[in-house]
Amino acid sequence: MGGNPLRLPALLILLLCSPAVAHSKCVLFNFGDSNSDTGGLMAGLGLYLGPPSGRQFFHRPTGRFCDGRLYIDFVCERLKMSYLTPYLESSPGSNFTHGVNFAVAGAATESTAIPFPLSTQVLQFLHFKNRTRELRPQGSGSLLSEKEFQNAVYSIDIGQNDVSTPFSANLSYAEVVVKIPSILSRIRAAIEASQSLVHIQKLALLKKDDSELDPLGCLADLNSAAKAFNAGLSELCDLLRSEFKNATIVYTDVYAIKQDLIANHTKYGFENPLMACCGYGGPPYNYKFRMTCGEPMVTACAEGSRYISWDGVHNTEAANSIIASKILSAKYSRPQIKLKGLCKG
Repeated sequence: MGGNPLRLPALLILLLCSPAVAHSKCVLFNFGDSNSDTGGLMAGLGLYLGPPSGRQFFHRPTGRFCDGRLYIDFVCERLKMSYLTPYLESSPGSNFTHGVNFAVAGAATESTAIPFPLSTQVLQFLHFKNRTRELRPQGSGSLLSEKEFQNAVYSIDIGQNDVSTPFSANLSYAEVVVKIPSILSRIRAAIEASQSLVHIQKLALLKKDDSELDPLGCLADLNSAAKAFNAGLSELCDLLRSEFKNATIVYTDVYAIKQDLIANHTKYGFENPLMACCGYGGPPYNYKFRMTCGEPMVTACAEGSRYISWDGVHNTEAANSIIASKILSAKYSRPQIKLKGLCKG
C-alpha cells in the first residue's frame, strides 16, 4: 500500500440572513473539522501541534494544520474581521467580537474518537448565544447583539471524516454511498438548529496498489462518492430554500475550485499538485501513514508556496489563499452573491 495525499473537494453552501442590506459589522460562526480549525483541538484536548506548522505568516505554531493561514483566515481578512478564536480557547487574548470558531480537527457529523461532533458544536453555539444574552446587560461577554446573531454567517466545514473513515476501513464504494443520506440528515439538523453554511472539503486517504485513479491522479471511487455527496447537498439546498424563506442560500462549488487548482497547478505557480510539502518518502507523494508532519524524520520543503498540499491531508497557505479568493468571487456560486457585499467593513 502506498501513501497518496489525494484531494476530494466538494461544495459550499452559504445561508445568509437579510442579504439585501450591507451590515456595518461582519459576524461569522464556524463549525467543522481541521480544514477550518484555528486551534480548537489543541485548546480542547491540551495537545501541541509543533513546528513546522505555522512557519508562514504567524512564524509560530497556532494549532492550525497548515504552514500558515487557513482559507477561513483569508475570508476573515478580506471581510475586515479579526481571525476567529476557537470556542474552546480560554486563554487571555480570546476575541469573540466577530464570531466564534467551533471547528475541531478530526470532527465528523457523528461521534468519533474526537469528542466534538457537529451536534456538540451546535450545542456549544447555543450555549454561547444564551450566555451572551445573560452577560450583555452587565456589559460583559462578547456583547454581540441579537441583530448580529440574526445577520451573521453560519458556516459548517465538515464531512471529509464521515466519508474518508469508511474508505480507510476498506468499505467499498457502494457501502460508503449508502451512508450519505444519514450524513446529509445530520448536516440538515445542524443547519435547522443554527441556520448555517455547509462546506464539505477534501479527503486525504491511503491509495491501495489496485486503486483506480482518475485523469488527475485522484482516487476514482472517492471522487465518485464526492459527486454523489454533492448531488445530495445540492438537493438539500433546494429544500432549505423553501424552508428558510427569509434567508438566501448560496451553493458554491468548491469541487470545481479545487479541481481547477489541481488540473491547472502550473498556472497558479504550483509544482507537483499531489506531493506534500511536509512529509516522508519523497516523490511522487511524499506521504507515509503514521509518519506525518511534525514527527521525527519528517522534513518540510523549503518553499511551501510551490505546493498545494502541506502535509498530505491539508492545504498550504498559498493554496488556501487562492481557494478563499475563488469562494469570495462568487464565480462558483449559485446565486452569485458576494459575502463582501454584505459588510461595510
